[in-house]
Amino acid sequence: MKEMTLTDHLRELRTRLIWVAAILFIAFGVCYNFGIEFQNALLKPLKEALGDSGQIMFTGLLDKVLTQFQLAFWSALITSSPFWFSQIWFFIKPGLYEKEVKIIRPFIFLSFILFIAGVAFGYYIVFPFTFQTMLEFGVNDIEAMISLKEYVVLTSKVLVFLGLLFQLPNVLLIAGFMGLVSGKQLLSWARYVLTGFAVVSALLTPPDPITMMALWVPLTALYFFGTSLVFLFVDPWKKKKNKDLETYNPDSSRSS
Repeated sequence: MKEMTLTDHLRELRTRLIWVAAILFIAFGVCYNFGIEFQNALLKPLKEALGDSGQIMFTGLLDKVLTQFQLAFWSALITSSPFWFSQIWFFIKPGLYEKEVKIIRPFIFLSFILFIAGVAFGYYIVFPFTFQTMLEFGVNDIEAMISLKEYVVLTSKVLVFLGLLFQLPNVLLIAGFMGLVSGKQLLSWARYVLTGFAVVSALLTPPDPITMMALWVPLTALYFFGTSLVFLFVDPWKKKKNKDLETYNPDSSRSS
């Protein structure tokens, strides 16, 4: 582990932020050039849910232009995630010992996989369920008029939010390595956490039990997946670390 002063940390943080900004700027330019393709892909779940019972429209003169700019930004955030995730890793790495680097490195890759899984989950599961339920709710003989700008901005934010929400296993792992939680603690908290997930799912989804379960089940699976990882990796690592400390300091295990 390299010893760094506060000034060194701030300088390194500035460098990483510049890299992140550059990555997002380049990704924005690329995504903007493919704006129509991204827009068509994002509109596909809504069009399938609408069928012939509604249409997508824009009301402002600049709506289509602003929509494409905003979509390019959110698309850039998602598609460039491997690169800005790596910048976070490069910032953290100098403050770790070599053993800690070997332990944590796989979980950086896991973060990217979980982020993409969250985005895919939102697009392929949450969107179809939610759109169909919301369009069928209430009176059915009314034509839907969906604002292009509001839809694109909302759905883009939801996809990014779900990508971040799927980082739950990594959050549990980090908390475990920091000594804040253990596998047994996470297991004992499960009933309370699952109840909290049920409340969150009810608030974030339409008043439909199927859509609610579509969000609650993955959250529950992520929690138990993270708990399993803590049991498999963090708890044995802690035991080994404590045993090594006792080996190097035999007097510390004796109490007078």
